[in-house]
Amino acid sequence: MSDAATVADLRRRLSGKPGDGALQAALFAALDAARQAGTPEEAVARSNFGEALRRQGRLAEAEAHHRKALAWLPDFGGNHFNWGVTLQALGRSAEAVTAYGEAALLMPRFAPAPCNQGVLLRELGRLDEADAALRRALELDPMLVPARLALAALHRDRGDLDRAIAGFRACLCLRPDLAEGQANLALSLKERGQRGGAKDDAASVAGFERALCIGLPDPGGVLAQLIQQRRHLCRWDGLEALSVRLVGLVREGRTRQVHPWIFLGEGAGPELERACAERYAAWKTRGIEPVFPNRTGRGDRLRIGYLSADYHEHATAVLIAELVERHDRGRFEIVGCSYGPDDGGPMRRRLAAGFDRFLDLSALTDEAAAQAIHGAGIDILVDLKGHTQGVRPGIAARRPAPVQAQWLGYPGTTGSPTIDYVIADPVVAPADHRRFYSERIVHLPDSYQPNDRKRSIGPVPSRADCGLPADAVVFCAFNAPYKIGPELFGRWCRILQRVPGSVLWLLEGPAEVAVNLRRAAAERGIAAERLVFAPRLPGPAHLARHRLADLFLDSSPVGAHTTASDALWAGLPVLTVPGHSFAGRVAASLLHAVGLPESAVPDWDAYEATAQRLAERPAELAGLKRRLEEGRATAPLFDTDRFARSIEAAYLAMWEIHAAGGPPRGFAVAAQG
Repeated sequence: MSDAATVADLRRRLSGKPGDGALQAALFAALDAARQAGTPEEAVARSNFGEALRRQGRLAEAEAHHRKALAWLPDFGGNHFNWGVTLQALGRSAEAVTAYGEAALLMPRFAPAPCNQGVLLRELGRLDEADAALRRALELDPMLVPARLALAALHRDRGDLDRAIAGFRACLCLRPDLAEGQANLALSLKERGQRGGAKDDAASVAGFERALCIGLPDPGGVLAQLIQQRRHLCRWDGLEALSVRLVGLVREGRTRQVHPWIFLGEGAGPELERACAERYAAWKTRGIEPVFPNRTGRGDRLRIGYLSADYHEHATAVLIAELVERHDRGRFEIVGCSYGPDDGGPMRRRLAAGFDRFLDLSALTDEAAAQAIHGAGIDILVDLKGHTQGVRPGIAARRPAPVQAQWLGYPGTTGSPTIDYVIADPVVAPADHRRFYSERIVHLPDSYQPNDRKRSIGPVPSRADCGLPADAVVFCAFNAPYKIGPELFGRWCRILQRVPGSVLWLLEGPAEVAVNLRRAAAERGIAAERLVFAPRLPGPAHLARHRLADLFLDSSPVGAHTTASDALWAGLPVLTVPGHSFAGRVAASLLHAVGLPESAVPDWDAYEATAQRLAERPAELAGLKRRLEEGRATAPLFDTDRFARSIEAAYLAMWEIHAAGGPPRGFAVAAQG
């Protein structure tokens, strides 16, 4: 038998069982002989053996064999393709893209090479290159489902939900049992439904359920999306069982794909929320390493970069706008780092004018965006997104700035090792919660949340204009529907029972929400007409109508954030119970900073009793409103200059710690005069 035939025979016998030591030794002896004979067979055998090792999860060994195979036979496309598969498994996506590109050049009719390359290019944010690679793959094989799936996902990345949905449906025509296709279609329908499509909302729930029934290697991400969509529609039947399953997956460490923002809604506690965030952050940034050299020097002014996708009409922009304008330009240079859309609106124009520099990163890959931030000389990069919609964690994961912090957008820990600090306050993140954060906690003295004193409040409409009774007590709860669960809603109904004639004023959501909540109210003995739904209005008009209400009722486990500060700015008292985690403690923080700490009551029984008492004592309620109105000019919550001095002191302390060579450490910032 020839050397090549010996190698081929041994490779067939060894296939699928690379742990067989005797056969492995025989194979490598044959490889040595084949190499001496000058045949390429040893390189192919090495590559195939490496692929068998990869399938067993022995990635480091697989990599070593692929390297030898490529050294022996660099012009064989199959070796490059197998090498790319192993690099992809190792999380080294950029290297895998190069390997697949070589395979595609050497095997120009082999569709999986450009397909895999396109999949990874999309993950890296190189969308134009990904588009070209995936279209090339489909030219070679129009039935290649992975390429169709990735191209549809790319359309979703670009915001073209109609083409994305059509693409996912085409995939499912070819493979109706493809769980990943069902899940991606459901996610696209969910996103399009947020723009007003009731049919899409319902179809997305069914799609997530189908994906879970088919089965997924890691069901946590899809299960979380299903739960969130059911919350969004106030579909509570069967929700508790789904939540128990989700919390169990996180507690047992059997999922990496549960979105941390969705998991906050479980109220599972800060310990599990940290575990969820850490696993998710590691999964989303796998294979990304910090690439920029550290430095401790700085210019005359400390350069702060605010990183966000929300520099348009968005809650974060509303909160931060005046702060950007009020920073001390003698000591700080303030740079906007934007990777979101430009809506051309007044808020975008105001922010762009308020920053000293405005970096538009929206068209750049994560790598290029990080390079631009580094090139701009940012000293402290402040991530305003955390784990919220549209985030690009691959930017901060490359550590483009010497010091990195997260603040304002996400109420909890990011779980990312490249974020040094979380900017908070003693109410939302008490000192004894340090173990629940991967970051070091920085305590601002009043509240972690800034506000904009320039927000105008429009003319106050009449109650009749808003569909409210003229003389009844109006409890306001302008929380997003997903924050309303059956237990909380039951408490609100008991409050309505205790206060005859009162109404609950809710923010309008999908059409199904009103139907479901009115049904739930009737089941709890509350007439459906006692629930009034308010349409969404522009800022000044929305703020003005708060003045028609008597008391704002906070939600749990995710409470009101910007929604609560809107109410307080408009003069409407807020009633809350501080939760166990940051997400449920924001309203309490705001109440302390506005001078109404007693409105953060210790438990839910006190919440119900206080709501009833205030409804029955209009003079006491009027006193709270008067305190809010009189304190607007002086309360720390609305003192932007005071807030600016406090957060600037925090930035200086962060930099001093870094410049001294010390590790990040938590600290409190004294109140600024």
